[in-house]
Amino acid sequence: MNVRTRFVPGDMPLNEYPRPQLVRGAWQNLNGRWDYAVRPAGDGAPERWDGAILVPFCIESELSGVQRALRPGEALWYRRRFSVDDLAGGRRVLLHFGAVDERCRIWVNGREAGGHTGGYLPFTLDITELVSAQENTLCVCVYDDTGAHGEAHGKQSLTPGGIWYTAVSGIWQTVWLEVVPQNHIRALAVTPSLTGLRIAADVCGEGELRVAVYDGDEAVASGAGRGEVRLSIPSPHLWSPEDPHLYRLAVAFGEDRVESYAALRTFGVGPDEHGAPRLLLNGRPYFQRGLLDQGYWPDGLYTAPTDEALCSDIQAAKALGFNMLRKHVKVEPARWYYHCDRLGMLVWQDMPNGGTRAMTFANVALPYLGVHVRDDDRRRFGREDKAVCRQYLDELRALVLALYSAPCICMWVPFNEGWGQFDSAGAAALVRELDATRPVDAASGWHDQGAGDLVSVHRYILRLKAPRRRDARAFCLTEYGGYSCALPGHLWREDEGKKGFGYRMYRDKAALTRAWRALHAQQVRPLIAKGLCACIYTQLTDVEGEVNGLFTYDRAVCKLDAEAVRQENRALRLPQEA
Repeated sequence: MNVRTRFVPGDMPLNEYPRPQLVRGAWQNLNGRWDYAVRPAGDGAPERWDGAILVPFCIESELSGVQRALRPGEALWYRRRFSVDDLAGGRRVLLHFGAVDERCRIWVNGREAGGHTGGYLPFTLDITELVSAQENTLCVCVYDDTGAHGEAHGKQSLTPGGIWYTAVSGIWQTVWLEVVPQNHIRALAVTPSLTGLRIAADVCGEGELRVAVYDGDEAVASGAGRGEVRLSIPSPHLWSPEDPHLYRLAVAFGEDRVESYAALRTFGVGPDEHGAPRLLLNGRPYFQRGLLDQGYWPDGLYTAPTDEALCSDIQAAKALGFNMLRKHVKVEPARWYYHCDRLGMLVWQDMPNGGTRAMTFANVALPYLGVHVRDDDRRRFGREDKAVCRQYLDELRALVLALYSAPCICMWVPFNEGWGQFDSAGAAALVRELDATRPVDAASGWHDQGAGDLVSVHRYILRLKAPRRRDARAFCLTEYGGYSCALPGHLWREDEGKKGFGYRMYRDKAALTRAWRALHAQQVRPLIAKGLCACIYTQLTDVEGEVNGLFTYDRAVCKLDAEAVRQENRALRLPQEA
């Protein structure tokens, strides 16, 4: 049996407004029970349906009500009915999908509305010409080969085990409708500084953009412009993990009205008082204490069962003294970033990895010997397919644009450990062209090409040490630890017992806590004087058979002494922060 979280959704799961940085008052949630069917790919729409599936939980999850794998060569079909109000006056009907893994086609009332490729990012279809004021039928067809061709798939696997987890297919984020004016705002891009904001809008139609900024209920700035507004904020209140201050934005374009929010803060890399490169927050050196966060749930897999659950992981990490999470080879719903923004949690955002040959012996072993091979050999990293490479770059571009305005994101990570790595210097340059306001970890952990802003090191088992290869980039320990403890009663599968995967196994809470304290006091803390700027421990929670989390997979037990973790985190800081 799967371990169930303590959060149980109702009949309308995840009913919160799904896009906190572009909020309209009127919307319709299409989550809930849909018809579903699994058929051979190419067979066409089913005449009979297999039963009901609870959207937005993937078909493999317990919470979907189905819990079966979607295999290559199969198509997953969805169907539901909906109605639309207020179609007068040339208003447009927008159909939004938070994420669908991995390729989909969509029909409204039997007419094709569009499609999407890529399993991690939101997309929108204008279905105005396809709907009526009466009942409408929405059908979605999904195909997912889970990495068979090297496309982005994160940690998903059709043969899960160790560091690879159950595959996710189909709709796994909220589906929803909006009826908007003919002229409307499609997206906002908010660029902060320490004294003001630049708000740019992607709009449909012609007109003036009007923006008002509020600090609580007090209006502190306002302005107007065509497509872009620049505002200075009097007595600026800066955002940080210790003081996550947000400003409210009211934005108007013609008849369209949206609510948003922003923060005043900057990120970067620069020298400290001794000339050593450091990560900067608001222009000052700032040490980042982080956890690897995979974003998996025992009953929902990629999808947290409730918004409270989504928020709880961030709160748990913050309560232990961490100020950063590395969102590992996954993209979360927009509400997760909102919770990080308002609670004060920095985020390193990975691009979900792809490729077909990540874990060869040479790829794994050579970096531990100090050998970093060139990443122009696409065969070595399983990225020979040029179309798949183009798709990766398209998705990387879309990822940066989709999350650009989130105050919490402080680092982009295009590649992890050689998994589908190719031309990481080019990927870093692309990210910097799209977003010059954040640093880039071009190749996290393994095959460094000298690009990006970090010397990025992963180290398990072996003693931690500063890299021999140094330059003007910041030295960050971007994965380490992985200390494990399997707690009966809280395992993904109880028959695995102590055979769960981890890098060093400990028998109980006391032994694990002693090892944690020794690791940080004896190995991590001394590296700060040698230039260490950030450390990311593996990991926040157990995930399926991998039992090296600070918390069990069901989030019911912290496996270390919480006060001991807080004490070590208080000691992990730069001298000027003391």
